[in-house]
Amino acid sequence: MRGETDKAKLERFLVALGRRVTGPGTVYLTGGATALLHNWRAMTVDVDLKADPEPSGLFEALAVLKDELDINLELASPDQFIPPLPGWRERSLFIATHGPVQFYHYDPYSQALAKLQRRHDRDLLDVQAMVRDGLIRLDRLLDLFGQIEPQLIRYPALNAAVYRAAVEEFCRGHA
Repeated sequence: MRGETDKAKLERFLVALGRRVTGPGTVYLTGGATALLHNWRAMTVDVDLKADPEPSGLFEALAVLKDELDINLELASPDQFIPPLPGWRERSLFIATHGPVQFYHYDPYSQALAKLQRRHDRDLLDVQAMVRDGLIRLDRLLDLFGQIEPQLIRYPALNAAVYRAAVEEFCRGHA
C-alpha cells in the first residue's frame, strides 16, 4: 500500500501525468481527489479517475507515476456504481490543462448521488460540502435522481427504494 495523498502530491501528479502521456485526452477526478482540491479534507487514500477520451500513453504513465510519486490510483467513477446522469460531462468542473490533458472534476451531482448511495460518513461530509459550496442544489439533485431511477434495475446490488429514501432524507436534512 502506498502512502496517502495530500493536495500538493495530487497537483504534482496532474502535472507529471500531463508531461508523460503522448497524446491529448480528458481526465476526470472524483472522490477524494475532488475533496482535496476543494479543501474539504487534507488527505485521501487514493486518487479516483476516469479518462474519456483516454490520452495515448495513459496506462504507461500511470504505471510509472504510482511508484514514482507513491500514490494510489484507481480507475473509478460514479458511472461504475450508479447509472450515468444525463449531461454529466457538461456539468463537470474544469481544473487545469497540463500538457495535452485537460483535467476536470467529475460532475458534482454524479459524485453526490454515488456518495449518497454508499452513505459512508466521509462521503456524507463531502456531499454536505458540495451543498455548502454551491456545487449542487438539492432540488436539482432530486430531479437528476428521478431521471436515473428507472435505470437502477440494471444495478442489482442497489435497492432502489432504500437509495431513494437516502437521497430524500439527505435533501430534507439540508434544505
